[in-house]
Amino acid sequence: MKAQVHAGGRGKGGGVRRANSPAEAASCARDILAMKLTTAQTGGTARSVRKILVEKAADLAGQFYAAILVDRRSARATLVASAEGGVEIEKVAAETPEKILKETVDPVFGLMPFQARRLAYGLGLSGDTVKSAVKVFSGMAKLFDAEDASLVEINPLGLLKDGSLVALDAKIDIDDSALYRHKDHPALRDTEEEDSKEREAKELGISYISLDGDIGCLVNGAGLAMATMDIIAHYGRKPANFLDVGGGASKEQVEAAFKIILRDPNVKAILVNIFGGIMRCDVIADGVVSAVKSLGISVPLVVRLEGTNAEQGKAVLDKSGLEIISASDMGEAARKAVELVS
Repeated sequence: MKAQVHAGGRGKGGGVRRANSPAEAASCARDILAMKLTTAQTGGTARSVRKILVEKAADLAGQFYAAILVDRRSARATLVASAEGGVEIEKVAAETPEKILKETVDPVFGLMPFQARRLAYGLGLSGDTVKSAVKVFSGMAKLFDAEDASLVEINPLGLLKDGSLVALDAKIDIDDSALYRHKDHPALRDTEEEDSKEREAKELGISYISLDGDIGCLVNGAGLAMATMDIIAHYGRKPANFLDVGGGASKEQVEAAFKIILRDPNVKAILVNIFGGIMRCDVIADGVVSAVKSLGISVPLVVRLEGTNAEQGKAVLDKSGLEIISASDMGEAARKAVELVS
């Protein structure tokens, strides 16, 4: 009996139970569905359990970890595997990384059979089990490529006592930018498992990701948004979110972005960092003023405007009569935001 929430570590949190009779299964189901499940991957937030997977228990002789992911160093898909599969794989990666085996996948030729065999032997497999492992690894590589995935993970990959392999749990992350090529993917979406703020932002055409800090960020451009988060961390605090309103956001989208940021109770200050190219700074300034007036923003607000119509934008903020703190550059803006919450 396995709780179906978008997070790993469910077993440690009590979300995986074994039942030996129908009555025991019913009892387990009631307990799991009543849970507020917290794991190392839920970010400290308890998740309500709405679904349970019921599966036959496996009689294991061993278990492994296998995944294909994007390796930033090589900028290629990489198949990784470890004999230390199961709930402790994060600990293995942190403390004994030498126990994790890797094979880089060639973008033209894909995963070669000899690479899959090398991983299988590295895991200590032998005989027909090696053939089974090659089939599993090759299938993962094909799935990764065909579905435009950023992660295909089997954890644990179970070794049964008859020598066969079975995927006991799996996770697939899909690249959102490729969804237009996969018309069947939206049917798999479970909106109940999505962050409500992220879902609302997506519907509004705003890129938003919740984080665990206390300084809300409203920025235009993904690169500038990343740099803004970095400089907040440089001055000793954590960003509460990634938020990119895009290069052509309207006054209404800016106001909507503020609403989403303010729905996070951890936000103690907001940093607006805009470099106007296509985006005009006066439009952003109008949106900021409108948001402060209509939403009654009570947390400190620091605004840095640079680029197209920056002076006009600054004039809009100055004439508003509102408590908006201006900054001349990104460093000053981050420093002021951090000082206001420290």
